[in-house]
Amino acid sequence: MMHSSATLQRLPSVSFQAFALPAIFTQFGLIMGSWAGRIPALREGLGISHSTLSMVLLCGGLGALLSHPVSSRLMARFGARKTALIAGQSLLAVLLGIGAAPNVLALMLAVLLLGVAASCMNVSVQSIATELEKTTGRSEMSKLHAWGCAGGLIGAALGSAMAGMQVKPFMHYLLIGIPVSLMLKLACDALDGDDKAQAVEEKIFCLPRGPLVWLGALGFLGSMSEGSIADWSGVYLKDHFQVTDGFAPLALTAFSVMMLVARLCGDRMKACFGARRLVGCGALLSACGLFFAVFAPNPYCALAGFAAAGMGLSLLFPFVYSAAGKEGPMAFAGVATMSYSGSLMGPPIVGTLAEIVGMQAAMGFIGSLSLVMAIIASRTALLK
Repeated sequence: MMHSSATLQRLPSVSFQAFALPAIFTQFGLIMGSWAGRIPALREGLGISHSTLSMVLLCGGLGALLSHPVSSRLMARFGARKTALIAGQSLLAVLLGIGAAPNVLALMLAVLLLGVAASCMNVSVQSIATELEKTTGRSEMSKLHAWGCAGGLIGAALGSAMAGMQVKPFMHYLLIGIPVSLMLKLACDALDGDDKAQAVEEKIFCLPRGPLVWLGALGFLGSMSEGSIADWSGVYLKDHFQVTDGFAPLALTAFSVMMLVARLCGDRMKACFGARRLVGCGALLSACGLFFAVFAPNPYCALAGFAAAGMGLSLLFPFVYSAAGKEGPMAFAGVATMSYSGSLMGPPIVGTLAEIVGMQAAMGFIGSLSLVMAIIASRTALLK
């Protein structure tokens, strides 16, 4: 009986531990979805143009690109689990700064810090996930990224609801910040880990070499595409179809829903078809969806196009990061750096194109990136 009682006492802890990593992915997605879902409202609140918004988004990518020394030091001193907690709490604080920014300069500084904190959290949670795959011997990354999508979906849906109720971004971020901060602390404390230091070379930039270049190229183009869709899809609906602030975030919602659905099945599909085929065919589907959104006759059809793009791009990052993580910490850091570069360049390029040739052509440019990804995926031997 004593043995049975002790077992029962451990069950809640074991059960919660199993959900700890998915919970962290979910909260990370919720934070980033909350940021992206309110970009149209933030732009309108400060009365800034497409080109100025491009500069704001450029700051986020720049922060991500320059974050490698920060994440390296955090991982070396605290380990992945504590780094995820520190970066996550920092993200929530920065989100409040974004909502409270009184002018463009303050917004740019806040978004720069957002990029640093977000990339530090990304490195830490991906490191934890890669170790989990090595320990279990199973493909877990797609399912974990699905939880991230679920969080992004919740964040975007909340953004749509808050905008529809005329709630200002700062108040929106404050309402979600307190409970998410508490849940993040609980989840990180529940993770099974010894907080061992993660040795990552402290360079300002870390680029992949050899066959890893193809993985880096996929990460670069995938980040350009995902970041541009997250940042500009709502603006596209608002400008091209004159939709309301409440409707505009639904583009990101549709994108995230289908990404979530596909990632739930991704690990099983990988066993049947292989990562390379899934990433390549998915890129073709993404291109078709984005071109459909460009020529859509109404905003509802455009939502269907963004949904198809979400399904098409869904498995790229789970499988690219999983393949890079298996090659070691430096390999993952190099691929992540190229991905950050894509997030740096994509949204500003799209904004500049929108200013010069219009939002339709800018969305078409994102679709063309998916065609290039399909070609690269067919040449990437490390995707298995």
